[in-house]
Order: sequence, then C-alpha cells, then structure tokens
Amino acid sequence: MLPTKLPHVGTTIFSQMSALAQQHDAINLSQGFPEFDGPELLKRKTQEYIQNGMNQYAPMPGVLPLREQIKELIFRCYQRDVSADTDITVTSGATEALFVAIQAVVQPGDEVIVFDPAYDSYDPAITLAGGVPVHLELTPGAYRIDWNALNSAINERTKAIVINTPHNPSATCLSYDDLSRLEALVCDNELFLISDEVYEHITFDGILHQSVHRFERLAARSFIVSSFGKTYHMTGWKLGYCVAPKNLSTEFRKIHQYVTFSSFTPAQLALADVMMAQPDHCSELGYMYQDKRDLFNQLMENSRFKLLPSSGSYFVLADYSDISDLPDTEFCIWLTENAGVAAIPMSVFFASGRDDKVIRFCFAKRPHTLKEAAKRLGQL
Repeated sequence: MLPTKLPHVGTTIFSQMSALAQQHDAINLSQGFPEFDGPELLKRKTQEYIQNGMNQYAPMPGVLPLREQIKELIFRCYQRDVSADTDITVTSGATEALFVAIQAVVQPGDEVIVFDPAYDSYDPAITLAGGVPVHLELTPGAYRIDWNALNSAINERTKAIVINTPHNPSATCLSYDDLSRLEALVCDNELFLISDEVYEHITFDGILHQSVHRFERLAARSFIVSSFGKTYHMTGWKLGYCVAPKNLSTEFRKIHQYVTFSSFTPAQLALADVMMAQPDHCSELGYMYQDKRDLFNQLMENSRFKLLPSSGSYFVLADYSDISDLPDTEFCIWLTENAGVAAIPMSVFFASGRDDKVIRFCFAKRPHTLKEAAKRLGQL
C-alpha cells in the first residue's frame, strides 16, 4: 500500500455536502459559490480572446495587462504602490497561491500558526512542506484573536502566521488594531505572514477591509492572496493572484512555475479589459452582498435558528441549539435529508473538532433560492 503524506485528509466536507444535496434534491447553501454568473462583458471578452487565437501559454507571472490592472486596483483601494513586474503573480486560484506561499517559506520542522476555525487548505499545505501546524482557537462566539495565546505560541521554531479576513467561516473581519498588533508581532519576531484576503471586497455596514496592504512594515514580510473567482462570481475559472515584495515573489515564482506555470490566458486578458472598463465593480460588491445578507436575515427572523453577525464574506453562521442536540455534522446531514437544505458544520474547521452547535450557510444565491431555503428552515 502506498504510504500517505496526508493520513488525516479525506474528501472535503464541501464535496460531501454538495453531493448529499444533489442526492436529496436539497437547496445547497453549503459550498461557497455564487448561484449567478459574473459580468456579461467578462464572458463576452473571454469568448473573443478564444476566437482570436489567444489560447497559448500566458507568461509565468501572468499577462502584463492584468498585472497592471491589479496594480491599479491595489493603489485605488489601499493607496499602496506595488510593482506589476516583480510583486504580482497570477495563479490558478487562491488555493494555489496559498499553497505556493507556504511552500516558499516553510522548511521541515518550522511551525506555522493557524487560527481555528480555519479554511481547510492551510493545514495540508503546511504538512506537505514538512511544517507543523499550530492551531489556536479564536474566542468562542466572537471569533477574535486571543492575543495572550498568540504571544505564548510564538517560539524559536515559529516561521509564519496565516490569517484570513474577511474570515471564512465566521464572517468576521480583523480590525485596524488587530493588524497593528499583528504587524508588531510579525516584524519583532522576524516571521512571515500569509494573508488570505479572497473576500476583501465583500464587507458590510460600512466596515473598512483592513488589508495587509495598508501596513507597510507588515506587507514587507507578507504574501497577500486574492481571488478573481470570489470577486467576479467565477469560482470555476480558478484565477487568483499573490502580491509580495520582490524578494518573496522571487521564491514564490520558483515554485509557481512548477505547479501550474501559467493560468487560462483568455480569461486573464478578459479580466484586464473588464477591470479597466468597470472599475467600480469591486467597490459595489459589498453593497450587493449586503442586500443578500439582509434578505436572508429577514427571512430567517421567525425561524428557531439564531443567526450570528456577518461582517464580511458571503456566509452567515447559525446556532441551531434550540432545534436539536445532534452533533453539528449529524445535524447537517439530517437537515439535508429532512429539511432539504444543505449547510456546513463548523466543527470541521477546528483541529480539535470543537462543536458549538453552529453551522454555516452561504447566501450568495438568487432571492428566490434564499426565500425557499428560509421557508424550509422556518418549518423546523
């Protein structure tokens, strides 16, 4: 039998719940993808580039027009000037960017701090690099960093910290004070930071996304990862990018060139055109998703679920303790089979398996889907 490098990894809960939803013809509020397409101009431009023969390898860092538009977007959003030539690398999705960033800095035996509940791709990437994931749990309910625990966890073996803001799955956002404290810790201890900011343009209620781009000293030691799939509702295209200073990008690109080398050329060119033609898309995204969040919250008011605050991303957590005593994974299976709505159990995001009787819903759906899902959930 072939020895496994990931003995604790199986099929992801996202694939499992989506398959179960399909089997039972349930409304899928589990896996985090939009139910709608991106801009028509983006689809049309992609088709034009395909028809015009732009179908060969893109340059390894990404096509230059797209990297130049990313540079402009970063300056417009965060007033930070980065180099399109040396600091920006287009990747086959944010997951590839996260994987490559971790491989670039983690050596065997290095410890990498991850905050639970955590997206499931971090841990395997650290393990495959020979590193040791160190899981720190965010405070229950509020999902904030426990700074005393973080300070205690840093030692001579600590190499990097992974953060995610807006946060999946808790839908919370790190504050200016959080990033300031993190900047001091990272720089004083000469650590590296991998910042997963794939939901950067999806924040609510006037909350300003505190990107690492806003913190000069911290950005100098960081890989900042973003997602076109999340921003343009095209998750199946698997396009993202990583921004890091030249010295870090050089190491990043050494690995990237042997993972995917380059990503789908027509879509890169089309994205560059759309970013130039529709510069307000990113700034308007949060308002669109806030309307969906508010609709779902309103529809769920009379249910027995208790929805937690959602400050960013396109997720909302729900406490089901008034409905059932089942463990969260069993409850999600029951919910799919009996209520016809699929969700994700929060315990899968904790290394400890912590079960607070909380599940995650994705509200990146059309209004009629949210209305029907809330109707079914409200009958429990």
